[in-house]
Amino acid sequence: MTETEKIYANLPVLETERLILRRLTIEDAEDMFDYASKPIVSRFMPWEVHQTADDTKEFIWLILDGYNQQNKLTWAIELKSEKKMIGTIDFIKWLPKHGRAEIGYALSPKYWGNGFTQEAAKALIAFGFEKMQLNKVEAPIVPDNFQSQRVLEKVGMVCEGVARQHFYMKGEYVDLAMYSILKEEFNSGAF
Repeated sequence: MTETEKIYANLPVLETERLILRRLTIEDAEDMFDYASKPIVSRFMPWEVHQTADDTKEFIWLILDGYNQQNKLTWAIELKSEKKMIGTIDFIKWLPKHGRAEIGYALSPKYWGNGFTQEAAKALIAFGFEKMQLNKVEAPIVPDNFQSQRVLEKVGMVCEGVARQHFYMKGEYVDLAMYSILKEEFNSGAF
């Protein structure tokens, strides 16, 4: 079994000072629906706001199926102090041959402004460079997503540029600003 297969087969638990990053379970559906049903959360996401708890369960079942197919790298963000799932963070796309992965995340607005996304992103980026042999971690975001922009800058990412009308999302073509950090920047303490 290759390192890539091992990571997909056994998504590791990552722990930070305040968070546990772990596999999602169907028991997370209520916590996820609590934030995925809010338009402010899905505003810059490719997925639509969840209208019902069944939407959330269906979404989680897709992730669980991805775990079984060994093609999904999605972690639940669990807040240790509350033993509650407050968001997700993913390597949405992993290109092992090119040493590159794309990070994405969503967090309950109840927990915005506390550095949780930054803390989770730092842990995932470190895991990518240390265990997945990544050379680069990327994060494409809609340029108007200023909150996400601040998170990415705080974890040492820089904006490489903006790809015009790069992604078709919710009925329109949107620009994407590409943020990234290289392994050499991570190793030099840009974090």
